[in-house]
Amino acid sequence: MEISVDRDRCVGAGQCVLSAPDVFDQDDDGIVTALESRPGDDFAGEVAQAERICPAQAITVRQD
Repeated sequence: MEISVDRDRCVGAGQCVLSAPDVFDQDDDGIVTALESRPGDDFAGEVAQAERICPAQAITVRQD
C-alpha cells in the first residue's frame, strides 16, 4: 500500500494520528505528515480507518 497526504486539505483534526500513530504525525501547526509512505501490511487496518474517518479527506491509500 502507498499513502499520500494532501497537506493543503488537512484541517488538523488529528484522527489519523489517533488511528495510526506509527504511520501519521502532525507538525507544529497540526497538519498531517506521513511517517511512512509505504507502511507494511501490518498497518493496513489502521491506515484504512485513518483514511475513512479523516474529516477533510486528506489521506489517500493506494493498494499495490
